[in-house]
Amino acid sequence: MIRTLLPALMIVSSIAIACNGKTAVRPASVVHTVVPEEADSITSLMSEPLDSGGKLTARVKGKLTAPYMLRFDRTDSPYAEFPRSLHVDFYNDSMQIESKLDAKYGKYLQNQDKVFLRDSVVVKNVLKGDTLRCKTLWWDQHTERFTTDDSVRIYTPDKILYGTGMEADQNFRWYTILHMTGMVLNSGGNVPK
Repeated sequence: MIRTLLPALMIVSSIAIACNGKTAVRPASVVHTVVPEEADSITSLMSEPLDSGGKLTARVKGKLTAPYMLRFDRTDSPYAEFPRSLHVDFYNDSMQIESKLDAKYGKYLQNQDKVFLRDSVVVKNVLKGDTLRCKTLWWDQHTERFTTDDSVRIYTPDKILYGTGMEADQNFRWYTILHMTGMVLNSGGNVPK
């Protein structure tokens, strides 16, 4: 009985589809555009919470300034871009500026608390006078470290170091060049500003 009904059902369903006269139109694939939030003249303070005698306070660790920012609020990976440069002052425990960072482009990956910097990246320890120059740099806010796999030049008061790959703390108190490629002794302190 089931064998005889199956072919009949297939014929009836084919006739019903053919007699419908309407063709189903699939919607075109929907393009989702994310419209970024824009902001001018950005100033942002980075701090860490402190517990001082039962009172919750914070210590400022850095100050970011940028002329322009785009913020993309995507649910899976929100981020902010600084396409027209950015500057960061890093403070020591005495609230003195210990180091400065400049780059022509930055991208803050919110879910990872990491910042990708590129294009004329410069980090300078103001107290020691050491200056890093590189093309690209990652800054991890959790570990408070800089890393790059790119070529680096580090200017100190008495020498210039060349290498590939580097790790440093965000105040540029210490650094490690992974593959040293050269060193030039520098007399007279010809360190670029």
